[in-house]
This record gives sequence, structure tokens and C-alpha cells, in this order.
Amino acid sequence: MKKIFLIIALVATVSIKPGFAQSNQATTLLTTYYDIKNALVNADATLAASKAGEFSKTLGSINMKSMPAAEMTAFMGLQDKLAFDAKHISETKDIAHQREHFANFSANLFKLAKAVKLTNEAIYYDYCPMKKSYWLSDNPAIKNPYFGKQMLTCGSVKETLK
Repeated sequence: MKKIFLIIALVATVSIKPGFAQSNQATTLLTTYYDIKNALVNADATLAASKAGEFSKTLGSINMKSMPAAEMTAFMGLQDKLAFDAKHISETKDIAHQREHFANFSANLFKLAKAVKLTNEAIYYDYCPMKKSYWLSDNPAIKNPYFGKQMLTCGSVKETLK
């Protein structure tokens, strides 16, 4: 009887996929996104490009086979869009061009965050009325990546994912 119970327990543990959210890759993607956002807040185009390159590498190394089906579908639908914008941010030192791509990049990462829990921490979805664009933040304080120091606190939290 004990052997049967142990076999059932073992089979149950092996067949359960932990999910993308529990992986270091999900955390790394989100952390690297925040690094890009913070670089844009500080108008540091070189750092934004470097962090976007890191984001691209992490995105390209994700093992989708380890994801549950629903998470894999959500990820696959956004992977190319995220890669496109990260690549453009990484290939230029023009802060205005980086910020243009950051708007789509943020919208697509938010779609992923809504479909797949990327972290156990709150994600704040902030809006800039001047740019008519959103960004994600790990903090409710507004630090606008689209205008940086020119309009640092312009914007508001529109949604919070917990």
C-alpha cells in the first residue's frame, strides 16, 4: 500500500509543470524590462540599449516546452513582437527612437503579464497622457520613461496586477 501511494505521489510530481511564472526566466524578463524603463527615465540610451540586448537574449533562450499549454500559447503570440521592439531598442542610441519602440514593447509585455503571472510582486500599469502610451513599473510612484526629467511625474497608475 505504501509503495502504491509513493508511486502515485511521484507520478503526480513529475507530471505537474511548474509554469513560466515560477521560472527564473520570467523574473529575468520582467527585471530587465524594468532596467530598460529606468534607463529611459534617466535618458541613458546606452544602458537602455544594453539592457534591451539582455532582454533579447533571455527571450531567445526560453524553453517553451517546459510551459503549460496556455502559458506557451500566450508567450508564442507575443514573443516575436517583444523581440522586434527589444531589438530596435538595443540597436540604437537615439533615445527618441528607443522611446517609440518602448511604447509597443510595454503594451505587449503587459499582455503577457496579464496572461502569464510573471512575478509574485505587484506590477503597476502606468499611463502617460502626453504620449498616450503605457509602461510597467514595480512601484506605484510615477517615473515617466517617455519624457524623463522633463516630465518625471507625469502620468498615473491605470491598473495593478497582483
